[in-house]
Amino acid sequence: MSASGVDIREVGTITEIRRGVVKLSGLPTCIMGQLIELGRGVLGFVVGFTESEVLALTLGDESELAVGQQVDVRQQPLRLPVGPQLLGRVVSPLGEPLDGEPAPAADAMRPMFQEAPGIMARTPVERQLCTGLKVIDAMIPLGKGQRELIIGDRMTGKTALALDAILSQQGRAVVCIYCSIGQSQQKLRQVNQLLQQRQADPYTIIVASAASQPASEQFLAPYAACAIGEYLMQQGQDVLVVFDDLSKPAWAYRQLSLLLERPPGREAYPGDMFYVHAQLMERAGQLSPERGGGSMTFLPICETQQGDVTGYISSNLISMTDGQIYLSSELFYEGVKPAIDVGLSVSRIGNKVQSPLMREVSGGLRLELLQHQELMRLNRFASVRSEEMARRQRRGSLVRRFMAQPVHQPAPIEDQTLLLYALKTGRLDDLTEDGLTRCVSGLSQRMPAPIMAAIREGQAMTPLFYAQLDAALDELLQSYRPVRGAESHAIPEATTR
Repeated sequence: MSASGVDIREVGTITEIRRGVVKLSGLPTCIMGQLIELGRGVLGFVVGFTESEVLALTLGDESELAVGQQVDVRQQPLRLPVGPQLLGRVVSPLGEPLDGEPAPAADAMRPMFQEAPGIMARTPVERQLCTGLKVIDAMIPLGKGQRELIIGDRMTGKTALALDAILSQQGRAVVCIYCSIGQSQQKLRQVNQLLQQRQADPYTIIVASAASQPASEQFLAPYAACAIGEYLMQQGQDVLVVFDDLSKPAWAYRQLSLLLERPPGREAYPGDMFYVHAQLMERAGQLSPERGGGSMTFLPICETQQGDVTGYISSNLISMTDGQIYLSSELFYEGVKPAIDVGLSVSRIGNKVQSPLMREVSGGLRLELLQHQELMRLNRFASVRSEEMARRQRRGSLVRRFMAQPVHQPAPIEDQTLLLYALKTGRLDDLTEDGLTRCVSGLSQRMPAPIMAAIREGQAMTPLFYAQLDAALDELLQSYRPVRGAESHAIPEATTR
């Protein structure tokens, strides 16, 4: 709208319609990403040009369009409504409600495509994002503002792991956004029901583009979730965004690029495929106090085929994220859940985000688990075991049993820290299997308040603190120890296969 109250728009004509892509003529001044009113309630946005025509993607039912129809071009980019009013709602990539409720109000309209914050607008990642999963919080710690890839074959627990991270944010002042891309309507309903049953919907937003939706909407879904999270981050909020999964918008973009007659490259993906994902991943980070101090953490999910991480999309995402959590089909079928391969998983943030006590007690766990896996492989061919090998196997079996965790039962970081300290000091070695299961949850609630305050605040660990901690743990764990003379049900020693 101009100062005189006249709305100035460019008018063009549709020259060709081809499965979500339209060609337009008569638009000499439009730019990339500009919004287009194609008519009859159908929108589109500019994605490319030829020598004489403009290429645009349709957002809506293209059956309402016809060749020769006139279109209007708005002097604005593609935007969607954002704001805290979206909490607890299920919306499309265009901000339209999908839960049967009225359209939510919005604080602002934000462009989907925007440059990532510059280096001077960021600060180092120094605060831990607790996922509630012991194997991750102890050995693969995540920081607020990090980008950690979850990768693995189909049906290995990738979505369950990401949902556990969302459930564990209850009461931690972290806003969560679950972006469902190319999934079935049934899976989306299951996720929504889980969040509602666990009272996680008040701090969660679901952005969904089902498999039945056009490829253009599937391509836009991660950018819409990122734009919503970016607005909340700039208001000083800590945001967690889960992309489930990023291989689907890559397939959609490949389809659209072939329709746009762009030359295909490796695996038929266009040449700018790396840039498409990189510009999305770079928008995560920790803002400086001058910019509000908010953070946005990404947990993108990528599906592999038969454990092959050298595929084009998976290798791209590995190279542009700050680490990966690899879920192994072999471990999953062995009954190890979560089926995280600690040998192939890494967090490049390191343990600097952990509390001093957690950093101390989790130091050698990865090595113990890897040694246990190697000993189990060797014992397939060994007929005689040394006493040292048997001791290491017993210790590895205990650590592996301790790291096992039922689905959708995240453990508070305080409980994890206390139990890992008890594990490292040998206080869990003589517990029965039932006793180990019972003592996993709620331990921090029975500990003295001064000890828990020192752990939460990350205070320096003094000899007096360790003495108080040892005495309190010995008293609490006594009720879980087997009664002397009773039949032992301790964790059995690992056997050869």
